[in-house]
Amino acid sequence: MNQDIINARVTFRNSPIHVLEKFTFKDLDDAYSHFKKHSGLSECVILQTCNRVELFGTAKDYDLEKIKKTWASLAGLEEAAFKENLELSENEEVYHHLLKLTSGLDSMVLGEEQILGQIKNSITAARQAKFSGERLNTLFDKAIQIGTRVRNSTGISRGGISVGSMAVKLAEENVDDLKTKRILLIGTGESATLVAKSLKKRAYEFFISSRTLERSKAFAETLGGKPIRFEEVLSGFDKYDVLFVATSAPYFLVTYDRIKQAMDTKQNGIMILDLSNPRTVDEKVATLPGIKLMNLDQIAELVDKNMRSRIGKVSAVENIISEELLVVEASMKRLDAEPIVKDVFKNIDLLRIKELQKALQMLGETDEKRVKIIEELTKAVVESIVSAPMNNLRKASEQGNPELLDAASKLFDYNKKD
Repeated sequence: MNQDIINARVTFRNSPIHVLEKFTFKDLDDAYSHFKKHSGLSECVILQTCNRVELFGTAKDYDLEKIKKTWASLAGLEEAAFKENLELSENEEVYHHLLKLTSGLDSMVLGEEQILGQIKNSITAARQAKFSGERLNTLFDKAIQIGTRVRNSTGISRGGISVGSMAVKLAEENVDDLKTKRILLIGTGESATLVAKSLKKRAYEFFISSRTLERSKAFAETLGGKPIRFEEVLSGFDKYDVLFVATSAPYFLVTYDRIKQAMDTKQNGIMILDLSNPRTVDEKVATLPGIKLMNLDQIAELVDKNMRSRIGKVSAVENIISEELLVVEASMKRLDAEPIVKDVFKNIDLLRIKELQKALQMLGETDEKRVKIIEELTKAVVESIVSAPMNNLRKASEQGNPELLDAASKLFDYNKKD
């Protein structure tokens, strides 16, 4: 009768974008069908964005190996790929995670609004295709409702900006007619993802480069940009007007000599925004004529001013989530009693109808008004007798009293079905 709710996820928190991309489902309809057939899940909802791939599911006794095997076959991966990347939550942990998602606390950018719409789209698609059911529909509806209220009451979504979008904003402010310029993004990690998302949102064309062309291609498929070989970049800085550098290399990629060589043949200047930590642009390049350089510390300082108001609201959001989590838990536990309640009402109503028909035949009653009065009387009697114990059963379920549920199952001869 009781069903676990689980969440298996690969997100930006554990996996860089080029790794995360490997776990995505190219065909969501096909993915849903396979999970329903092969994973042992009775319901499922897939949430897939450029920062996360998450599977929510229900099962009486879920089998993680079956879930991983199904996921791996759909994504074309070895099951070993999940070892370093997969996170798993169950029941109350899932409720908490989903509330953090809808409230904006688990996004790459604190309070980011897009995720709420993506969650709404995910549950709508699953519901329309009949892959989600009573449990996941209830959970998602409540989480969306709470997340919306949290955002409206705390203002966590207002006035924020990421390091990536601030870097793009600075480029817009310092480079005339940015849309006509050649833009290069080096890196495929978290900061590069934020830059790419911001460039894509503003419809800027850009080139993307990383250590391997395959990684750049994978990044481009998800976040846009035209992949280019790393070797071509290092010897061709003169081809670009704006450089966003966001890598984790332990040495300077953009050196003084390389930029000096580029400026010897370049007519206009270059703006360079170094979002790397540690820095991968030699600060000496700022001494060259025509070079405008901004590093991560400078950009982060501007972001910090902008984000301070949001960060101050985190505790308020967490307090609301803590309070609402109890309500969500009670609602989900109550669902354990609903199959018994529905079964009892259905069986008793069938008996009521059967006995009513027998009584009407014995009375020879055919007058529609009188028949209706007698029928309403039988309904009222049944309702008054059954409602109180059924409501008590629901309350017991909310309070986590499985013994009473088991006793009710035996008492009413309920045939448990998964």
